[in-house]
Amino acid sequence: MSEKQPEIPEVAHDPYAAFRVSAYRRYMIAQMLVQIGTAGQGLAIGWEIYTRTNNALLLGLVGLVQAVPMLLFTLPAGYLADTFDRRRLILLSMVGTCLGSVGLAAFSYWHGSIWMMYGLLFMDSTAMRLGWPARAALLPALVPREVFENAIKWRTSLGQISGMVGPVVGGFVLAWWLPGAYLLSAASTVVFMFVLAVLPIAPTVRAPRGRMVRQVIEGIEFVWRQKLLLGAISLDMFGVLLGGAVYLLPVFARDILDLSGTGLTPQRALGWLRSAPAAGALIMALSLAHLPPIRKAGRALLLAVAGFGVATIIFGFSKSFWLSMAMLFLTGVFDNVSVVIRQTLVQLITPDEMRGRVSAVNAIFIGSSNDLGGFESGLVAKWTSAWVSVVSGGIGTLVVVLAWSGLFPRLRQFGSLTGIEAQAATPVAAVDESSGSNLTPVERVKTVK
Repeated sequence: MSEKQPEIPEVAHDPYAAFRVSAYRRYMIAQMLVQIGTAGQGLAIGWEIYTRTNNALLLGLVGLVQAVPMLLFTLPAGYLADTFDRRRLILLSMVGTCLGSVGLAAFSYWHGSIWMMYGLLFMDSTAMRLGWPARAALLPALVPREVFENAIKWRTSLGQISGMVGPVVGGFVLAWWLPGAYLLSAASTVVFMFVLAVLPIAPTVRAPRGRMVRQVIEGIEFVWRQKLLLGAISLDMFGVLLGGAVYLLPVFARDILDLSGTGLTPQRALGWLRSAPAAGALIMALSLAHLPPIRKAGRALLLAVAGFGVATIIFGFSKSFWLSMAMLFLTGVFDNVSVVIRQTLVQLITPDEMRGRVSAVNAIFIGSSNDLGGFESGLVAKWTSAWVSVVSGGIGTLVVVLAWSGLFPRLRQFGSLTGIEAQAATPVAAVDESSGSNLTPVERVKTVK
């Protein structure tokens, strides 16, 4: 008679595991500051253009101007993130965005032409996109793999705190002095650069240089082969492209919503409206951080995007400030679930030497959908009205969820995020910075396992 095997006790879930890593704490605090500044700047851009032009199409054109650098430069930036020092790339990128913010402040102060503002936005977006894949790929070098999902949850939580605080601060700054919102963004960027410059970062694996086009294509091919990853990224992309109402919030704040009884000016109402999605995302992110890992991630992702679409439709019909706030709050709740699942998949399923390129592909999907979604919203609003633009986008989001449920059955059936292993990439030699040895991606995956 065999002896009964002793039960192995489950390891207690530590909701603050990532914060016990000093480098992660410092990086997140600095990133929060720069996100607060960026959110305030985004509020100022939308308000300034709409109050000076009264044109929803020109408001949506902000998204198009920012999408062009995304489409042109993100994939090459992914190659740079995998073959050069990621810290230096991020610092160079932040120098560019800081100069862009200072330029926008000068434009606002001296009332430059709107087309000059679009030029500054293009420059600012170009600088940001050149460093974005490196920033996205940096996190795995700051925390151990076993706490990475927890780190992603807290990163989204802190990001949502920034997104909630930034527009509120921006709303007050707008009411005081409009150029100050741009200068706030520049100052926060300088703080981030100082923190990053002295941060201890673990050695990472670099891909070889000299074959940029081929290596960029390898990143695209990797995402295409990983159907689970492709389904998650493309679902989020179309959900954001069709269901976003953020770019039209100045129209709702000034011309549609009833602010009587709220005691708010349109500027401050706009700040609160922009903060509502971040508040919802923060509540959900904090909840997820304190809960065990998601067990049925695929189903949760589909339901979250569908909920995002429903809340967007109700927002489009609403003329009540408080109902609109509630619906925007819910869009943040649902969006945070999809962000956690997608970002965890992107980073954990990808070998280290390909994270920059795969993060770039992810940025093309998600970032361009944000900016092009703003242009699409402005275009439809110009042809019809703002509420038609928002409602039709929410309906489109629901259609996409139904279609993706059938097109990507593995996504619908996908379970826990904790068992994800990095997938073998195209066998191109990579350099391990810690030892100088050449490793193929397949060998690198084996050493991680």
